[in-house]
Amino acid sequence: MKKLFIATFALLLTNAADAQLRIDISGVGANQIPIAIAGFADESIAPAQVSAIIKEDLARSGLFKIIDANATLSETAAINYGDWKSRGADALVVGSVQKLADGRYDVRYRLLDTVKSASLSALSLAAPEARTRVTAHKIADDIFEKLTGARGAFATRIAYVTKSGKEYRLEVADADGEDINVALRSNEPIISPAWSPDGTKVAYVSFENRKPVIYIQNLVTRQRTVLANYKGSNSAPSWSPDGTRLAVALSRDGLTQSYIVNADGSGLRRLTNTSGIDTEPQFSADGQTIYFTSDRSGGPQIYKMSASGGEPQRVTFKGAYNISPRVSPDGKTLAYISRRDGSFQLFALDLSNGQELRLSDTTKDESPSFSPNGKYIMYATESGRRGSLAVVSVDGRIKQRVTTQAGDIREPTWGPFIK
Repeated sequence: MKKLFIATFALLLTNAADAQLRIDISGVGANQIPIAIAGFADESIAPAQVSAIIKEDLARSGLFKIIDANATLSETAAINYGDWKSRGADALVVGSVQKLADGRYDVRYRLLDTVKSASLSALSLAAPEARTRVTAHKIADDIFEKLTGARGAFATRIAYVTKSGKEYRLEVADADGEDINVALRSNEPIISPAWSPDGTKVAYVSFENRKPVIYIQNLVTRQRTVLANYKGSNSAPSWSPDGTRLAVALSRDGLTQSYIVNADGSGLRRLTNTSGIDTEPQFSADGQTIYFTSDRSGGPQIYKMSASGGEPQRVTFKGAYNISPRVSPDGKTLAYISRRDGSFQLFALDLSNGQELRLSDTTKDESPSFSPNGKYIMYATESGRRGSLAVVSVDGRIKQRVTTQAGDIREPTWGPFIK
């Protein structure tokens, strides 16, 4: 098992504008959708250029071919569909920005089908200045869903740990790496952040009293509570889909075993009971099954069992070392880290037929996390002795590398859809 790092920290929530992430994209989807995004009328009055954010979101997905619009068009403009079709665009995005009397910005947009000369969608979203970027992400999400049939995840958030000098920070950012806020600071490593299903809290492991303890922090109020502080190691928190319970790994009775505990710290129940190590428990999408890592067969492999107890079943059989299970939101795919020929790489397993797919070409991968729409997996890796994040589509075609000049970044977790 990987070494457990432990952390102490001071709570702080500040902007980290000097640590912006850079995202590099390679690969494209099997069938890219050609789309033109016109400049939005009067968008210069807004603190963020809405049309540019939409364009960057769609391009980053790898599923769209961006056609140069070279025009500014409002949602009420007359459209020559034939002209846009001749430019190679199957879809066109137009819109405008207006500042309201209460200081909010009203962003309006239309998505047009140039092939059928028809409107596919239209939205009007009013938001305060600080959430202009979120408004743009929401429009990109609407476009993604209307043209691909899958819900977009551009308006979601990610969390990860950055090491800069001797300082460790748990940072929260938009899915595109912008609008970074520091949630935790520490002179020791921070590990295992995990989002609550409603996106308002993060569970994590810290070392407040010279021992690993699991805390839950409310990202809105900054309030934190102790979830598990038992004898020995308290680690690897994972939320149930309804947010009422967490699966954790504890060594309170000797070797590390998997447990389930209520979100308020009550009702602790032991789930596994072996003479080996059972760790990294993860709830399935429906909350009925727990996937976990165990060395009961010799080397670490991934098993599953009912969340109410019962006999575990082995899930991974290829490779002698498989750890860090993560289940897709639809429950059909298992992502994990496997050691093959000395390299730690990201793999995906189709749970219906047992087909395995290697998704990464790096050699020091860890901490996979699915996007809430299940289309992408974020994970930590290493390049040039520096930690970085990477994102790959579940079919392996589209790859992104996320880096920062501020230091190493690791331990990613992709937040949920926000209602």
